[in-house]
Amino acid sequence: MSTISNIPQVKLGIIAVSRDCFVISLSERRRAAITNACAGRGIDIFEAKTTVENEADMLKAVDEVNAAGCNALVVFLGNFGPETPETLIAQKFDGPVMYAAAAEEAADDLMNGRGDAYCGMLNCSYNLGLRNIPAVIPSYPVGSAEDIAQMIAEFIPVARTLIGISHLKIITFGPRPQDFFACNAPIKPLYDLGVEIQENSELDLLIAYRAHKDDTRIAGVVKDMERELGEGNTYPDLLPRMAQFELTLKDWAEQNRGARDYVAFANKCWPAFSEEFGFEPCYVNSRMTSQGYIVACEVDIYGALSEYIGACVTQDAVTILDINNTVPEDLYQKEIKGKYDYTLKDIFMGFHCGNTPLCKLSKGAVKYQLILNRLLENGDEPGFTRGTLEGDIAPGEITFFRLQSTAGGEVKSYIAQGEVLPVGTGSFGGIGIFAIPEMGRFYRNVLVEKRYPHHGAVAFAHCGKTLFTIFSYLGVKDIAFNRPKGMLYPTENPFD
Repeated sequence: MSTISNIPQVKLGIIAVSRDCFVISLSERRRAAITNACAGRGIDIFEAKTTVENEADMLKAVDEVNAAGCNALVVFLGNFGPETPETLIAQKFDGPVMYAAAAEEAADDLMNGRGDAYCGMLNCSYNLGLRNIPAVIPSYPVGSAEDIAQMIAEFIPVARTLIGISHLKIITFGPRPQDFFACNAPIKPLYDLGVEIQENSELDLLIAYRAHKDDTRIAGVVKDMERELGEGNTYPDLLPRMAQFELTLKDWAEQNRGARDYVAFANKCWPAFSEEFGFEPCYVNSRMTSQGYIVACEVDIYGALSEYIGACVTQDAVTILDINNTVPEDLYQKEIKGKYDYTLKDIFMGFHCGNTPLCKLSKGAVKYQLILNRLLENGDEPGFTRGTLEGDIAPGEITFFRLQSTAGGEVKSYIAQGEVLPVGTGSFGGIGIFAIPEMGRFYRNVLVEKRYPHHGAVAFAHCGKTLFTIFSYLGVKDIAFNRPKGMLYPTENPFD
């Protein structure tokens, strides 16, 4: 796994609650057992010693976890729990909160040792709803200390992502190219999610780039690029210019983050960029993204947010790709059919010019952008269209997903788990053969039907469960997924 920055570090706390007609020691003992179970898993969690029975206790407990520096919280119903105080914890605490409840422990201890938290969770959920307080409630939120430790382990990437989103600024440069508006969408929903937006001109970026011309740090970045690329360093003369651009973006992030802790970019990258800067920005974008400083192509703001979410969830490099082209049937027949359990409609090629981090390619090298070379250099010897990072994407598990606003300002999303197949593409760009079960139906009944753009974020792991929890917490009502056979989409033709 890559070590990346620009994402939050989670500091967990746990507060136990107790209904005053129950024995308080029951919640305290069960809370301590959870702390021990977490320690056994290597999870560091601050155990608040104040057990909440009333609102005064609630204020004291929240002060306790705040003083400990906690930015994410578990509220534990060790017994039935006090309905109002336990829900006000989430209202008063500035960070994501998960609720979990204790299962009963022994058949011979169902008198003083019975806690009724199974019942209490129902009233807890009802009271959270009365107050419109968002919270994470696991799929089955009742269990033993070990069960709840597992819930907490699954909560950590959710909390990390929610903290990141609420402290994120997305910086953009330039408008989308003419006749290429597919990723345009209203940005008001981003503010509703807590994301800040700073829009800039391409000229701002060009001026800042020129100001870095003699930056003394360029040589060090070039050396790091040479180390990373190895044999893929096919255009060494480009490296100083690309290093200059990388430093420009990093300095802009630091100088413009303002009140925000984390930064992502959504930048215009064609057609004017390459002529004015003298190279394509794709390799630099890939390096920035691999370090946690997402740079989404083509001013795709929702793509940048989606990528950032993927980076927070996996703590690993991510990418953004076009859902691009079908796999030729002759290639399918020769390399895939009978070897992998997918039909021709289950597979497609995910592609982009060259922004996928090198660590996610089977073998990458700096190349030139063939499409823009045709457009801007008449297909001649490449000059300023050089700078992409190309190669087949490494095989393995992936999750293809996107958070997107409709034209009317309604946020929706999709999540589809699958894999990249170990099959050569024989094509250009950063590209791979993606296999997603029932992709053909998903393509028609989600991507086409719901008017999603061609860009999708890719996390290099199966993380659909975590993403679903995050999108639910954010209030996304429409979370689509690749439905299995026998489970029709609402608008799917049942006679197909």
